[in-house]
Amino acid sequence: MTRKILIVEDDRQMRQELKILLDNSGYEGEILEDFSDVLGSIISMDPDLVLLDIKLPGQSGQMILRDLRAKSQVPVIMVTSMDSEMDEVLSMSWGADDYITKPYNPTLLLLHIEALFKRLGRPVEKESLTYRGVKVNLLKSTLETEYGDILLSKNEITIFRCLLMKQGSIVSRDELMDDLWDNHEFVDDNTLTVNINRLRRKLGEIGLEDVVQTRRGQGYVLV
Repeated sequence: MTRKILIVEDDRQMRQELKILLDNSGYEGEILEDFSDVLGSIISMDPDLVLLDIKLPGQSGQMILRDLRAKSQVPVIMVTSMDSEMDEVLSMSWGADDYITKPYNPTLLLLHIEALFKRLGRPVEKESLTYRGVKVNLLKSTLETEYGDILLSKNEITIFRCLLMKQGSIVSRDELMDDLWDNHEFVDDNTLTVNINRLRRKLGEIGLEDVVQTRRGQGYVLV
């Protein structure tokens, strides 16, 4: 899934530029337009990360962060035009995950965001799953049977895990491509088709023919 980043910035031009930067970099940039209840908006919008300006109308970003930390552990990068060590100290003491000063290099901001997501990591997943008596080893990227193991590529194991986690339900091509993108694998529509066909062939080698079925115009389902 594409990570959603909420931009809490009162400078209209800057927040529009930030949204374009984030959207073009594989994220989903969302802009907070109404500053009457910033805390409530952050909670209700449920972003994966917040870019929070320190200087906001009505209430400082630091006070918003303090109140936010009483209700949520959403990652927050504080953004300010003030080059002050005291701002950094206060921000980090209230629970900010990172801090960047304006004006900043867009590439530097993206590196801060990527490093934060990498540091926080994803929720811990099981090392293995089971499907029709076959052990799906996510760490080794293998399908393990009593007759031997089948090695899957990184794309193939990602696709199979996604289908298996939603077994019996249709998974759209867009969902699969988003999942692959989130695992830092760029794929286009043709590449996805190739990987689906390879996965089907390998599943067939261990007696699991026709378990990945196409739903025309909708996606795929693991039966």
